[in-house]
Amino acid sequence: MTRLIVWRHGNTDWNAASRVQGQTDVALNDLGREQAREAAPLLAALRPDAIVASDLSRAADTAAALAAVTGLPVRTDARLRERYFGRWQGLALTDVAARFPEEYARWRAGDPDPGAEIETLDDLGKRVGAAFQDAADLVPGGTVVVATHGGGARQGCGYLLGWDHAVLRTVGSLQNCHWTELRHDDVRGWHLRAHNVGLITRPAPGEPV
Repeated sequence: MTRLIVWRHGNTDWNAASRVQGQTDVALNDLGREQAREAAPLLAALRPDAIVASDLSRAADTAAALAAVTGLPVRTDARLRERYFGRWQGLALTDVAARFPEEYARWRAGDPDPGAEIETLDDLGKRVGAAFQDAADLVPGGTVVVATHGGGARQGCGYLLGWDHAVLRTVGSLQNCHWTELRHDDVRGWHLRAHNVGLITRPAPGEPV
């Protein structure tokens, strides 16, 4: 049985400020680095055989915390990047709502193609899901940890599980430095074993307690 651990990166200042990151390369903040260090021993206890990460620094540096504990190298894959958010990247969500009201309403309603040059959910799922499958194929029957991003994690997992957008919208978002566990066997294929696993850490600035 192959085990895939899909790990969201630690907190960033843009996360804390509700600013759209997308594929902008935003670094971890002090809280994010602390989250990665605290999560690393828990993931190391799962005895991973390989670590793969998005090439954006917030994910790659999160993965580096696990590499420091396990001694494993980190492979990077650009397909694991977050959803491309087009004209929204770099904007606070309040500014997005004011400047792109129609597209924002469609996005909030779960439209898979809301406009504003945003990558469609179908394209995102196929891109990240293919990267997940290739990561899992590195060690058939082993455990692979993939450090990626919140939106990409959701759609990539949905792609492997065969879940449509309506089902995925009922699944809670991954918190920073939490993970989803998928397993694969020859009988059932990919299936969900756990979701939003991780330490309960102090909230980021601006987040509700």
